[in-house]
Amino acid sequence: MSKYNPYENMLHVLDRAAEKLQMQTNDYEFVRHPERELTVSIPIMMDDGHVEVFSGYRVQHNTARGAAKGGIRFHPQADENEVKALAAWMTIKNAIGNIPYGGAKGGIKVDPSKLSPRELQRLTRMYVRRIAPFIGPDQDVPAPDVNTNGQIMAWIADEYSAMRGQWEPGVVTGKPLTTGGSLGRNEATGRGLMFTLENWCSKQNEQMEKLTMAVQGFGNVGSVGSLLMHRHGVRIIAIGDIDGSLYNPGGIDVEAAYIYANSHGRSLKGYEEKGSSFIPNTELLKLDVDILFMAALENQLHNGTMQEVKARVILEGANGPTTEEADAYFAEKGIEVLPDVLANVGGVVGSYYEWVQNKTGYYWTENEYNDKLQKNMKQSFEDVYAIKEKYHVTYRLAAYMLALKRVVEAQNTRGFLG
Repeated sequence: MSKYNPYENMLHVLDRAAEKLQMQTNDYEFVRHPERELTVSIPIMMDDGHVEVFSGYRVQHNTARGAAKGGIRFHPQADENEVKALAAWMTIKNAIGNIPYGGAKGGIKVDPSKLSPRELQRLTRMYVRRIAPFIGPDQDVPAPDVNTNGQIMAWIADEYSAMRGQWEPGVVTGKPLTTGGSLGRNEATGRGLMFTLENWCSKQNEQMEKLTMAVQGFGNVGSVGSLLMHRHGVRIIAIGDIDGSLYNPGGIDVEAAYIYANSHGRSLKGYEEKGSSFIPNTELLKLDVDILFMAALENQLHNGTMQEVKARVILEGANGPTTEEADAYFAEKGIEVLPDVLANVGGVVGSYYEWVQNKTGYYWTENEYNDKLQKNMKQSFEDVYAIKEKYHVTYRLAAYMLALKRVVEAQNTRGFLG
């Protein structure tokens, strides 16, 4: 069996979107290829004195609509194809959110849990030195992703600023408040997912208070999203993380689980709650719930797991959790997928807000931030829904169609050279 290639998966959906829009290959061929792919070696001295070299990546997929934008992940399985796909998905997401960004993504092949804080900082700063000629507030703006956080973003901003000789907070988003971060940004992706589910409920005449949910992944996106949806009445009966899946058919006390996980390294290991037990992670996807909230990593719903899914709706918090084969299977079975490029767009929309505040030097209240996010998420959902209804396609295909149309129009307006 050949290795799953997420970039090929993205291209197949893009081609189907172009076909539905009756675009010719010449109309959108430029979107099928990243503008720039950068691979760097990152040598750092470890605490014991030996030098280790890590591989790093930064891909700028498309900048027709504005500066490249996308996160940086530290993960042992990060590679060129993964980062390329993530960069392309950012192009799609930014166009759906209708913000003036193109798509980018970065990564380092590393397990950060095996590094000391000093090694992690040295790795981050050397990575910035390697990619510095290609990033900047008006060129390419990174952000947090898997295994990166506000502290790492602060190191990036500081290293880049030291190289420029002036403070440049807008070079990266997702920073702590003390270094130009934005109130509301940390919760933006999870809050955006809650707004997506709310918008879906409105279209389906469903009530969030009557929905049941199982959650795969309890990091920032999964925990914040779960907490907010729980507060809106959703009964969450299972939460899975790397150490196992907490199961309580009567509903988990998500407030307590959130506090515990955030004080125990994002893990629910050792958490106890009356009426709950731990089940194997493989069982979580099989639960009979209304919503399956996928908030872990890509390629989780595939040929080996898709037939076990009993949920009515799949809410994608992670990037690329559903393979193309599984997507087709769910469409055939009438299981709706609220795709990553629509559902988790709140993160990059929130990053855009932080970037705007950095550039203007004027900072909003958290309520102002959240109000803007809610309006943007509603408009994005309405735009995708209109195409879905007009062409009788899935949410994912409608999202790609909307994004492709906007990217092609931007490039055609700017014009081609050559």
